[in-house]
Amino acid sequence: MSLSFGGIRALRGVSLAVREGETLAVIGPNGSGKTSLFNCISGAYQPGAGDISFDGASLLRLSPDRVARRGIARTFQNLRLFLGMPVMENLLVGRHLHFRRNLLSAALRLRREEIRHRDRCEEIIEFLDLEPYRKLRAGDCPYGVQKRVELGRALALEPRLLLLDEPASGLTGEEKEEVAYWLHEVRGRFGVTLVFVEHDLRFASRLAARMIALDRGEKIAEGTPEEVQRRPEVERAYLGDAA
Repeated sequence: MSLSFGGIRALRGVSLAVREGETLAVIGPNGSGKTSLFNCISGAYQPGAGDISFDGASLLRLSPDRVARRGIARTFQNLRLFLGMPVMENLLVGRHLHFRRNLLSAALRLRREEIRHRDRCEEIIEFLDLEPYRKLRAGDCPYGVQKRVELGRALALEPRLLLLDEPASGLTGEEKEEVAYWLHEVRGRFGVTLVFVEHDLRFASRLAARMIALDRGEKIAEGTPEEVQRRPEVERAYLGDAA
């Protein structure tokens, strides 16, 4: 897969396969193409060459909402919450693809549909320990809590593949430990395949069984975290030629 912006090549022939049920880390220095890769998979960008296949079907030319309907959700490096809305309402936004339009229920003013989705969000609130914040506006919550809310909104979509763009960025050491625990539990409890971008190599190595390294839009290494971090190309990408 390749992606260009004018004369800038953001991705150059990047190829990867994600196995169902695994946790895959994508690492690389700033500007290496990690977020561009996620934007292509989620439908925000359309690659100039190559294909993106999920469950045997191409995702090319699908809008982000149609990609989400296929079972792919994501979080963002820069949080994109509805800061003026309560935490619960932010999670309910993640249920919008699952709402069924029932004219009879609407005519009778039944709230069964809303109750069903609220019950699902209640499970996520309990799982992510968001109960103390459920009625607070998302913008009034601490940054670490906002990261959890965005994770919860993505889980509310009931994805099969979850793309996490720097889930530990900006967090304290203790908060990173909590995120690592929840992401480990997500895979088991929700049966989700995880692909995450991360700068913190220690955090990434703890969670991922397999790792891919990018630099200047190209894949430079793939393997276990130990194998990837020992590669001279990866050392140079992070530390420069002095490595």
